[in-house]
Amino acid sequence: QVRVVESGGGLVQPGGSLRLSCEAFGSNSVIYNMGWYRQAPGERRGLVAAMHSGGHTEYAEFAKGRFTISRDNAKNTVYLQMNSLKPEDTAVYYCNADLGPPLVLRDYWGQGTQVTVSS
Repeated sequence: QVRVVESGGGLVQPGGSLRLSCEAFGSNSVIYNMGWYRQAPGERRGLVAAMHSGGHTEYAEFAKGRFTISRDNAKNTVYLQMNSLKPEDTAVYYCNADLGPPLVLRDYWGQGTQVTVSS
């Protein structure tokens, strides 16, 4: 059983920065893919950024140029550096750990961390 724990959310002014951290506990190997998703009130959860254990990254359009994802494979930890934050970035940010194929039960989620961008 994998447990995913996020930290680093909070209140920040527009134009400010935040760094989110996420650690996955309980895996005996490097996790296949780790990423960040977000969900604002009334909206569906969607991808922010993800990073494969081999280094390949994927970003949502709104995240390109402002957010940077990084990983420490030895610790099964993923980070999200968010710069130039906007009020529309306000959401609950969730960390995902994907253990990869051929597992059927492969996706694990954290409890979410609130990010609020407001003056």
